[in-house]
Amino acid sequence: MSYIDGFVIAVPKANKQAFIDHANFGDTVFIELGALRVVECWGDDVPIGKVTDFQRAVQATDDEIVVFSWIEWPDKATRDAAMAKMTQDMGGDDRMNPEKNPMPFDGVRMIYGGFAPIVDLRR
Repeated sequence: MSYIDGFVIAVPKANKQAFIDHANFGDTVFIELGALRVVECWGDDVPIGKVTDFQRAVQATDDEIVVFSWIEWPDKATRDAAMAKMTQDMGGDDRMNPEKNPMPFDGVRMIYGGFAPIVDLRR
């Protein structure tokens, strides 16, 4: 079964195009390393909760939008191999170099994790 890496970040509203450019440039690495799909979603209907919510999770300010992203891998082994390759061999790749492709958001507030699907309904 597939494996999913999920991400939630706060991106300044003014950096929307910079974020799209950053993702279009950098996300190609994941595809080259075996990802089936990379999806970046700009917050559109993200309500404020009574106890917790996406905004609080990433400490988003009024001038930021919550972005929800995921990478779909064919399996965990492919994902683990890709992540190992990225940390070992990708240092010279401009797509992963923060000086050549700077993150247009505060990466310290990014929430991420790997997830094993337990229900996968499709049409």
